[in-house]
Amino acid sequence: MTLRRMSEIKWVLVALVLLALGAAVGYWWAHRTMSSVPAMGAMDASGDVAPGSGARKILYWHDPMVPNVKFDKPGKSPFMDMQLVPVYADDGRGGGDVRVSPNVVQNLGIRLGRVEKATVPAHLLAVGSVAFDERLLEVVQSRVEGYVTRLHVKTPLERVRRGQPLAEILAPQWLEAEQEYLALLDARSPSVQAIREAARRRLVVLGVPEATIRAVESKRTTEASTTLYAPIDGAVTELGVREGATFMPGATLFRINGLATVWVNAQIPEAKVSFIPKGSTVEARATAWPGEAFTGRVIALLPEVDRETRTLTARVALENPDQKLSQGMYVTLDFSGPAGEPQLLVPSEAVITTGERSVVIVAREGGAFDVVNVAVGTEQGGRSTILSGLDEGQSVVVSGQFLIDSEASLKSTVNRLEGSGPEVEVERQP
Repeated sequence: MTLRRMSEIKWVLVALVLLALGAAVGYWWAHRTMSSVPAMGAMDASGDVAPGSGARKILYWHDPMVPNVKFDKPGKSPFMDMQLVPVYADDGRGGGDVRVSPNVVQNLGIRLGRVEKATVPAHLLAVGSVAFDERLLEVVQSRVEGYVTRLHVKTPLERVRRGQPLAEILAPQWLEAEQEYLALLDARSPSVQAIREAARRRLVVLGVPEATIRAVESKRTTEASTTLYAPIDGAVTELGVREGATFMPGATLFRINGLATVWVNAQIPEAKVSFIPKGSTVEARATAWPGEAFTGRVIALLPEVDRETRTLTARVALENPDQKLSQGMYVTLDFSGPAGEPQLLVPSEAVITTGERSVVIVAREGGAFDVVNVAVGTEQGGRSTILSGLDEGQSVVVSGQFLIDSEASLKSTVNRLEGSGPEVEVERQP
């Protein structure tokens, strides 16, 4: 036998061995696949589970991450690096829940939270601008005609101290009343005493400064010009006269605003107004004074809501002993109200708002989930208060809610089409 002939026989034998090996492997794989799906082998000709087989009927396979795509046999998902998951006909039958296997829950990345009962203190952060406290406003006004002979404070917003000279004015009517009072000071007759008291009251009514009246009484002389003094410590917010100018009765010469306290007007959302009742304490911080806190309280909630922003103005009075806060400064306000009654709280992520209602997915034992309607109160610090619908200690789904809802929708549709059982109520009250 030639060498070439022996080589041909050798390659034929190798091909026969490989063919036999491939057939054995194919038979083993088919047997393994059929044994892993007992439900398919237990079905009768109509596709239902054979009586007494104890196997569950598989409707289809799907990828939990892409639940809308169905497959008629098992295998690896073309979308994710995971095996397809069977959907059984008895999933969710006889109840309003959705059942998901623990492995699927883990693959979906579903996180759970707890329904807790706790006391939530009223707490709110807002930004406001500083304004003068108008309760500390003093007006220096003339009740007679005159003109300014000398002006000591010549610029608006200049800070003044109590008793500091503001201006010297000449008012003929003041001078005439002062001279009349001076003439009655040395009279000793009992009948003149009543007239003297009337003359002094006339000076007060005309607006002559008390310091000027006392000077007439002590020095027994009058001055042509009268000096006006600052009645309080503060800033001159309005300068109504100039040196040499004439003023008429009732003219405002100076407006002085005290700085011991200031107002901060903050815009509060309409839904948060209940967090800051009148009288609640406030702590403020200004970027101009880092690390320093200013204390105050809410003195008023102005009775008007902005139609566009739906906000309401809260007026806060802040202590300003060193006069560090100036008009127009922005400050951050930390409102702290009294703590209320204990309330049910859930992570805000657990609440799904549909526009018409709010729902929460509640997790039960055995991988079952219920969709529950809830009444939601306020939200603060990443937690929402629940007014009704949940009980303390329940587990709620914090993430992955929409994947569970998609799962429920698919099962509900299949059940209705096949008429194999009652509908799965995806959204219901327990």
